Amino acid sequence: MTQLHFDDFTPGRVFDLGTVLVDHDEMVAFAHRFDPQPFHVDEDAAKASLFGGLAASGWFTASLWMRAYVDGVLARSPSLGSPGGEEIAWPAPVFAGDELRAAMEVLEARRSRSRPDLGLVRLRATLHRDDELVFRSVFTGMFGTGNGAP
Repeated sequence: MTQLHFDDFTPGRVFDLGTVLVDHDEMVAFAHRFDPQPFHVDEDAAKASLFGGLAASGWFTASLWMRAYVDGVLARSPSLGSPGGEEIAWPAPVFAGDELRAAMEVLEARRSRSRPDLGLVRLRATLHRDDELVFRSVFTGMFGTGNGAP
């Protein structure tokens, strides 16, 4: 697999991170552990909710994107973590059995002024079900530049 370097993160570049199938048991187990709201864990309560059925926790949805990002980008790059982001949204619910397409777009990239071995890359994360956006996040990733970075 090709290694990615800071210079590969050029503004406008879109990374196709593949697809993921939402597994019912994983979705519910995550919700029981981390987000046990009735519409995430109880079939009857979910049917009566505005979702009309058991919906994934937004945090579970974010974790599906994160796994695709690790597999498609971080595992083959000099990733140095992330200081955070400014946006996260779940514009549509996700359900068991959904097939989601993950992508990442590079919005900006610059070398750190104080640490030339560090590149700061502003990224937009997305998950789509068919043509419908179900997850969006904008955040900064930090990557080694090759100038003494790990």
